[in-house]
Amino acid sequence: MQDSKPFLRYSQSDFPLLRRAQLETLQVNLGYLCNLSCVHCHVNAGPSRTELMEKENIDLIIEVLKARNIKVLDLTGGAPEMNPFFRGLVVAARALGVKVIDRCNLVILNEVGFEDLANFLAEQEVYIVASLPCYSLENVDKQRGKDAFDNSIIALKKLNQLGYGRNKKLVLDLVYNPQGPSLPPPQQALQEDYKTELKTEYDIDFDHLLTITNMPISRFGAVLLAQNQFENYMNLLKENYAPENLSGVMCRTLVSVDWQGFLYDCDFNQMLDIPVQTNNNQQALHLRDLLNNDFSGEVIQVADHCYGCTAGQGSSCSGAL
Repeated sequence: MQDSKPFLRYSQSDFPLLRRAQLETLQVNLGYLCNLSCVHCHVNAGPSRTELMEKENIDLIIEVLKARNIKVLDLTGGAPEMNPFFRGLVVAARALGVKVIDRCNLVILNEVGFEDLANFLAEQEVYIVASLPCYSLENVDKQRGKDAFDNSIIALKKLNQLGYGRNKKLVLDLVYNPQGPSLPPPQQALQEDYKTELKTEYDIDFDHLLTITNMPISRFGAVLLAQNQFENYMNLLKENYAPENLSGVMCRTLVSVDWQGFLYDCDFNQMLDIPVQTNNNQQALHLRDLLNNDFSGEVIQVADHCYGCTAGQGSSCSGAL
């Protein structure tokens, strides 16, 4: 995987042993194609990427949801909505009663060809987790590109008009990532700031703010290396390790699936090409292997980047732990 090799030296880690619990969430990366190229993106997604999950694996996802009775389907990318099979997958999963999470960059809701996307998400009662790394124009555009903030505000207003953030059936959470090599501030206090600023300035409502630590891998890791900050950032994560966060890390109840259908313990391991391993099989595991086994009790593959999920207040796809 692009930009991964500089970080593989951390595969020999002193991070504590973790084992899988019962599988609750299937997190699927539908491809690396994206309308944005964000600085903090750990997937190296962008408009020039061509990797997209194909129909065969989309169909397998539905079979796995049925076989394992999984209740949460977490769709990510890139921009997951740019996969041509996105809507069909959402409809099929919702028909099974599965909660669908769309990790949306907001700007996609204004792109040509996606004008009706917000209406579709509302009709299917999709839970939206939307990236908004700050409530100021300057900081957002610096991290995500010119006009990203204004387009995000337009998209949020559109979602509010449909009931997102104002109707309990249409949940809208926002995601904060630090601008650089630092830990996120306390989630609750920052949430209050976001709510006040967005309501006062733009009359925008949302449900929760999720603070997520930047992982020292892929694009963000490459930036750290280029600025000679990689070692300092790794030391920061280790120095702020909090063992009480171990019980809540997402990898215990989640399986991450890449665009080709291969399995990883988390999205970050996926980017570092550290696949799920079991005592019975050392070969790459695939979606089809989930039809018969959810790998409960198996050892989770860890490396030093795992300190990012356990530093400070903790970090997961659901925010602080």
